[in-house]
Order: sequence, then C-alpha cells, then structure tokens
Amino acid sequence: MSFPKDFLWGGAVAANQCEGAYLTGGKGLSIQDVMPKGVLGPVTDEPTEDNLKLIGIDFYHRYKEDIKLFAEMGFKVFRMSIAWSRIYPNGDDAAPNEEGLRFYDDVFDELRKYGIEPLVTLSHYEIPLHLSRKVDGWRSRACIQYFADYCKTVLLRYKDKVKYWITFNEINTTVHSGLLGGGMLTPKKDLTKSDLYQAAHHQLVASALVTKIAREINPEFQFGCMVASAPRYPMTCNPADVMHAFEDQQEVTYFVHIHTKGEYPYYAERIFKKYKVELDITEEDRELLKHTVDFISLSYYNSRTVAKDESSYQQASGNISRGLVNPYVTYSEWNYPIDPLGLRYILKYYYDKFELPLFVAENGLGAIDAPKRDSQGNLVIEDPYRIEFFNNHLVEVERAIEDGVQVFGYTAWGCIDLISAASAEMKKRYGFIYVDRDEEGNGTLERYRKQSFYWYKQVIESNGQSLNREGLK
Repeated sequence: MSFPKDFLWGGAVAANQCEGAYLTGGKGLSIQDVMPKGVLGPVTDEPTEDNLKLIGIDFYHRYKEDIKLFAEMGFKVFRMSIAWSRIYPNGDDAAPNEEGLRFYDDVFDELRKYGIEPLVTLSHYEIPLHLSRKVDGWRSRACIQYFADYCKTVLLRYKDKVKYWITFNEINTTVHSGLLGGGMLTPKKDLTKSDLYQAAHHQLVASALVTKIAREINPEFQFGCMVASAPRYPMTCNPADVMHAFEDQQEVTYFVHIHTKGEYPYYAERIFKKYKVELDITEEDRELLKHTVDFISLSYYNSRTVAKDESSYQQASGNISRGLVNPYVTYSEWNYPIDPLGLRYILKYYYDKFELPLFVAENGLGAIDAPKRDSQGNLVIEDPYRIEFFNNHLVEVERAIEDGVQVFGYTAWGCIDLISAASAEMKKRYGFIYVDRDEEGNGTLERYRKQSFYWYKQVIESNGQSLNREGLK
C-alpha cells in the first residue's frame, strides 16, 4: 500500500465558480461578477445576466446536499475558498459582514459533521471590485494591509474549525493575467512586466504577512503556497531547447522558492533583466518574506513543451501554460496535453528542490458530458474518459510516493460541475457530480452521480488499491 493510511483524498472548488448568491447575505461585488466571459472576455460596469457565475451551481443554498454527496464518495478533505467580498463587501470596510462569516461557519460545521477536513484558499481569483476600482487591485501596495485585515478576521473566526490554509490560488498567474490573478482593471496592453511582477511581489509579501499572523493566532495552523505547475519539456535535445526549458521552468519555481526559502532566488535577476522589470522591495518586505510556508500545493493539468525557436512548431493549448504540440501525448477536447507522467515529474521536481510536504490541490479533465436516460427513466452520465484521466494521474502520484516523495493529499478539481474560470462556460465539465445547468443558464440545478462518482468512491475506500496500475486507455 503506497498511499499513506492518513492520505487526504478529496475534491476542490472555488467560491466564485460554485457559490452563486452573488448579492445574497450582504456580499459585495467581486471582479468575477463583472467578467461574464471569464478572463478571455470583456469586463462590464455592472453584473450582466450572461454571467453564469452569478448563480454558479448555487452551492450557497445547496451546500448541505453537496457535502452529503462528498461524504458519500468518502472525502477526507474538501478544498474550497472564502469569497473575500462576502466577508468585507468592499474590501476596505470598517467591520466584517457577520452574515458572510456565519455562512462559512455553517459550511465548516457541515464538513465536520462528516469528518471532512476543510482546506481553505483565502484568495482564489477573487478580490472585491471596489478595491480594483479604488487602487487597481494588487498593483497597489495598499492591498497588502487590506488582505491582512480580511485574513486576520477569518483566521480568528475559524481558528478551531480549519487547520489547512492556502494564501493565494496559482499565485504565478498574476504575471500572465493582471485581471484574473491580480484584480487589475487596467487593460492588459497597458500593463508592463514591472507592473505585473510588482503586483505579484505585493501578493508574496501579503502571503508571508498572513502566514506570520496565522502562527500568532494558532501555531497548529498549516499554511501552504499554491502554484500553477507544468513541467517544461524541451522539444528537442538541442542544447538551446534544453536551456530554454530549464529557464522557463525557473519562472514558475521562482514563486515556490520565495514562499519556501523566504527570499528571492539567484535567478530572479536574470528574469528581471529579461522582462525589464524594476521592483520596489523594501527592507520590511524582505523581513516579512522570511515567514515561510509549511507545504507546497500545486495545480496540474498539463505539461508544456517549449523550444528556443517556436516558429516552426504547432501551438497547443493549456491551463495558463500554453506550449507546443507534443507528439508523444494525447489531447483533450480543449486541446490540453494529457500527460499523467508529467504529474509525477513535477512532484519529484519540487520535492527534490525544497523537501517540503506536497499537496495536489487541483488536477482534472474538462470534457463535454452526454447524459442519457436508462430504461427506468433515470439520468445516466457515463464518463470513462474522466475515469481514465484520474486513474492514470493517480497512479503517477502513487509512483512518486513510492519513490519517497511526501505527498499528503489530493483534491480533484471541480469535483462537482461548476463554471469555468477562464471562459465562464458550463459545458466544460470536470465533476464526479453532474449539475443540471446548460450554457444558457437553463436547468433545474439538480445533482446526479456520474459513473466516475462510484469509481472515485471505490478508490478512496481502498486507499488507492483499486487503481489500475497498468493504466487505462
């Protein structure tokens, strides 16, 4: 048995993609409420009806039903996020919103009822819209204190209900998307690399400050960083391609290094020179950065193949990381590389470098499901493609553990169907649980167990022993 007996099996969601109830219970607007087409589309002045996230899958009202289904699958952990604008509607309010705090109290109590450990992300692509309009989000140093005040409130409130915390979701996204990662309303074309890296620096300092505050509140808290991770493969064995892949990987590792070592890595200067970045870093910043994390968490959807000269190669797609078409892997409906071995690669890579416990916080397959009715009229969702994806990735997690890598948990992304972050689609489904809602926002929002629901339940019950180690095709 390779998976530890206390391995944390579960699933993951984000508040802005599942909760809905965007103005219920005193919640303020967040940037997600004015992004009707996700990060790929325009920002509106006010929420519009075509934004599926405004209702989401109505987790806000249906959390008891959903958590009961998670418990039926056997979840040991549920990764979720707190909507900052549900606690501080404007981000700079004098006092928190008690109704929002009570909502998360109720969610945590429901999880505890079933023995499910919450893993809470404090900022998952969500910042109060007022702060984006007031100071252009994380471009402003003022956001450090606003975020710290919000975090201190929830850490004090839930100090006896939550043990595991993540400060920022996929923090490296900020240097690629100022809006999604950093809440900056300035158009992308008007943002310099210095603007983006400065915003990321503010987040890194805020992450360290919150980690410091958390340890003062409850020394038993476990705090992690979270990065969007994709191993970089050189397209050829040309030394120029190999060096390019090595340096491209450093641009992600940069964020893990700062969180775990408490200082900027030696290669930061090369990155700053490459992008003509000049940072405002104070001595106070440097002292705060020394408050490092307890574990490293990561999202993994695909690997990325790169070359020094990409002009003669075909481009693939991916989650944030878009690389070249790799002839040795298969591709999803959204043209993402499907590369289970890449997950073992990145786990071994991080553990080799940092020797800290690892948590796979996101891993999943977006696909179009085709529900049908059986002879009794019951809705049936067969998704062998999803079972194949998860089986083959989890086998690689197990092999990493067999190699000595300390992986203590795994949460499948979008364990229940939710709204896409990138494009605000509903048809791109990740879940083990089907939600009756279509691309136009129609549907009953009823929940149905997919074929993969029962498969994952068996995996958890057997602590991984039911996995097909020969791989599914």
